Amino acid sequence: MDLHRNYINGAWVEGTETNANINPSDTNDVIGHYTRANAAQAEEAIAAAKAAAPAWGLTTPQQRFDILDAAGTEILARKDELGTLLSREEGKTKAEGIGEAQRAGLIFKYFAGEALRLGGEKIPSVRPGIHVEMTREPVGVVGIITPWNFPIAIPAWKIAPALAYGNTVVMKPADLVPGCAWEIADVLARAGLPAGVFNLVMGRGSVVGEAFLSSPDVAAISFTGSVETGATVAQRAAARMAKVQLEMGGKNPLVVLDDADLDTAVGAAINGAFFSTGQRCTASSRLVVTAGIHDRFVDAMVAKLKALVVDNALKDGTQVGPVVDQSQLDQDLRYLDIGRSEGATLVVGGELLNRETPGFYLSPALFVDTNNDMRINREEIFGPVASVIKAGDYDEALAIANDTRFGLCAGICTTSLKHATHFQRHSQVGMTMVNLPTAGVDYHVPFGGRKGSSYGPREQGRYAVEFYTTVKTSYVSP
Repeated sequence: MDLHRNYINGAWVEGTETNANINPSDTNDVIGHYTRANAAQAEEAIAAAKAAAPAWGLTTPQQRFDILDAAGTEILARKDELGTLLSREEGKTKAEGIGEAQRAGLIFKYFAGEALRLGGEKIPSVRPGIHVEMTREPVGVVGIITPWNFPIAIPAWKIAPALAYGNTVVMKPADLVPGCAWEIADVLARAGLPAGVFNLVMGRGSVVGEAFLSSPDVAAISFTGSVETGATVAQRAAARMAKVQLEMGGKNPLVVLDDADLDTAVGAAINGAFFSTGQRCTASSRLVVTAGIHDRFVDAMVAKLKALVVDNALKDGTQVGPVVDQSQLDQDLRYLDIGRSEGATLVVGGELLNRETPGFYLSPALFVDTNNDMRINREEIFGPVASVIKAGDYDEALAIANDTRFGLCAGICTTSLKHATHFQRHSQVGMTMVNLPTAGVDYHVPFGGRKGSSYGPREQGRYAVEFYTTVKTSYVSP
């Protein structure tokens, strides 16, 4: 058996048990076996990162640029290979997987440049003969915990800025999809990082994640996952004064107004709600549609959904891959039952599908006759399931869109500049999209939300510096 090991202090280290990485498009296909660490190994990785932090924090920007740029170059050169692995282990289509791998490579290259662009300020003091300098320094050891739905992009957008700004890293990928994270570790190991600067510790959250939360040597934790786990991470980090950055759930609205271009609206809804099998925190799970266009919109959605090709993620022509595993499929099916029991009408989809290979195939499902008080419109389903909510006019649609504990992103389809600009200002989210899917964001701009979706500084772009550095103010009298 070819065992993929943890990467601790510059060495590949076997754990205490193994985890089979299963292809959700073909459950007979074992992608590989990945070791799981115990608590002692997680603590060993943290100790290695702590020991490496002083020297790495004092490296030159050029040294950090060279390593991150080399990593980005290799990922881009191997994007087809890595994207295929991603699709094989997570289930999004091959085109989506390759696109995500490319994005990861570009993220490493972007933050290679940011290592060179880190600046400061020098201003005169209010006291004569003194000047003041403001500089940024690394926070130290950063614990990174990533989810299963973007197994290469999310690790990249956490690891790259952490290293660019001089921090050392201990990382725990999702136990369900360790393959892409292992490949990033392998790339970084060969890119010239000193021992201990980056450490990959695969395993269960209750073991490895717990070690990150408990250790006084982990100065900051960046977490992407569920709201419930995120709340625990925040509480535990705050109790010992560690920095924390959380990206959690979403129940994102796409508002469709009477004056919208129907094809644009339907395209945005299909992409946002159902591509990547709906397993995106930015998915448009609530389609808030005003009365004048409602029936035409629903009819067009049903026709498009019936025509979508649901199949093996690696097959050419597949538009929607499988759900990631049996547990997530069971959750999707429970919410379909909940929706029916609440009085919603399932107009299309929601059926288990058989394909050439055994997998977790579910036809994309659309509910109508729903209201915003239903559980299917309050709770994150995280699958290929969306609901249509009818609104009387723009004002009611905006009120419905904002009536949620989440606040990641929101979209609007309209040809009215008045309504588009009003929505951008009054939507209670971190990101808005006009005549575009709610899912799909650039790698060089900030990502994050409000309310229960995000907590702490933004991820990505130049705003990442706020989390991965601390500010020092120095007074100097010549």
